[in-house]
Amino acid sequence: VTYSKAMIIILFCRRIFVSCVIICGQTCKHVFLWLVEPEKHPDFWKEWAQRTLKNALTLQDLNKNVAKNIILFLGDGMGVPTVTAARILKGQMSGQSGEETQLEMDKFPYVALSKTYNTNAQVPDSAGTATAYLCGVKANEGTVGVSAAAVRSQCNTTQGNEVTSILKWAKDAGKSVGIVTTTRVNHATPSAAYAHCVDRDWYSDGDMPTEALQSGCKDIARQLFENIPDIDVIMGGGRRNMYPRNTPDVEYPGDKKHNGTRKDGRNLVGEWIDRKGYYAWNRKDLLSLNPNNVDYLLGLFEPADLPYELERNKETDPSLTEMVDVAIKILRKNERGFYLLVEGGRIDHGHHEGKAKQALHEAVEMDRAITRADLLTSIYDTLTVVTADHSHVFSFGGYTPRGNSIFGLAPTVSDIDQKPFTSILYGNGPGFKLVNSTRENVSTVDYEQNNYQAQSAVPLRMETHGGEDVAIFSKGPMAHLLHGVQEQHYIPHVMAYAACIGQNKDHCRTNSGSPSLSHISPTLALLLAVKWLLC
Repeated sequence: VTYSKAMIIILFCRRIFVSCVIICGQTCKHVFLWLVEPEKHPDFWKEWAQRTLKNALTLQDLNKNVAKNIILFLGDGMGVPTVTAARILKGQMSGQSGEETQLEMDKFPYVALSKTYNTNAQVPDSAGTATAYLCGVKANEGTVGVSAAAVRSQCNTTQGNEVTSILKWAKDAGKSVGIVTTTRVNHATPSAAYAHCVDRDWYSDGDMPTEALQSGCKDIARQLFENIPDIDVIMGGGRRNMYPRNTPDVEYPGDKKHNGTRKDGRNLVGEWIDRKGYYAWNRKDLLSLNPNNVDYLLGLFEPADLPYELERNKETDPSLTEMVDVAIKILRKNERGFYLLVEGGRIDHGHHEGKAKQALHEAVEMDRAITRADLLTSIYDTLTVVTADHSHVFSFGGYTPRGNSIFGLAPTVSDIDQKPFTSILYGNGPGFKLVNSTRENVSTVDYEQNNYQAQSAVPLRMETHGGEDVAIFSKGPMAHLLHGVQEQHYIPHVMAYAACIGQNKDHCRTNSGSPSLSHISPTLALLLAVKWLLC
């Protein structure tokens, strides 16, 4: 919370409220309320609202600059309940009650809602949604970088239905581009930035059916290096999909499940090193590099996905914040700017496993990365967007009191089975458990441990996505265009418009302020020519 000078003095005086009461007695009842419990005094809330109002009035001066840089933060599975719970967790991690805390994304001036359905799904998956918010086209579930005319797992429907992403639009415009994720770099979200694949699970050719390979379809890992061969920064997991089958992993040489999976015998990491140069597979290597001396970076820190933040080995695995820091420092050297896709991908995995604590700590870590990006960029020339691909059937409630641990119990027991329940619950998932044919008594287990699986209403091995709208937070040039309730595929069109890349360039101007001839539409150019001839 941002306090005025008067409020700071009042809060400071809370430390000496006893003395104040002795001096003032009953005549200072209102002062006492201010000093001890300011929230009980109406003026506390009125002053807070007035500060917020004054700040809101400044938003009338719209930022219509050209966005030199574009950053998209994608919290996979980060629905609105997850945002709220992560906010409370962030505050509680610093000793506050949590509800009044601000996430970095909360500070963004513009908020909209995104409709997340796929063309063939009411409740979407991460592949079809990624195609929407990266390529600007709604698509079928399970497919990346192809239109809805492509059918999942049918290789022969790929050709002719490919769609390109904003990452490619930015690269074609001369910008540097990067991908940072806590999942595999060829997982659903990042793959839509560069791949055209009718099956999100075709991570390497070892995951593809023979028929698809014979028909000429390429695995996603291969497309990462071939479709847009000059992606400047790539960081995440996924090492095993880059090496020939049975190649031992550099970090886990004795564990066969981490061995290479490629059937074509290619060493894609080796090819990168030969072509581009810098490769890192651990945190030490990453943090020891000088961004000023590196133009192209491939960082693969695990055979598959990176570990949860709560389980991260700080010797070998970088945090999302650390990866974002290095990525921006490399990309910003380009005078034409950059485009960066950042995915907090394991928020989704935590929810699927019913492990709310893992999911929420992943969301808090992504918010730290947003804070770091803010420090390295300027709101005047950088459009930053934070959103989610979809939600989950995650909720928290139960009339919990202010400051209740976000992972704690509701204050009362069920009036049906007379057993306690946690505030956090899932609509379905692996947390469904019966003991003697009745609901488990959660007070007999450690419900605040890292991997506790919150109770669910319906038993499933994996919890499912939710179908409700998700939030879009935005700041920087043209951020106001992300408003109201929008289709998800609208997002990259706004970002491209702000940066004068892709198809919308008519509004872009030269340094002199006059329209650039190259940005005039054919129709307008024809009208101007006719006018010139007639005159």
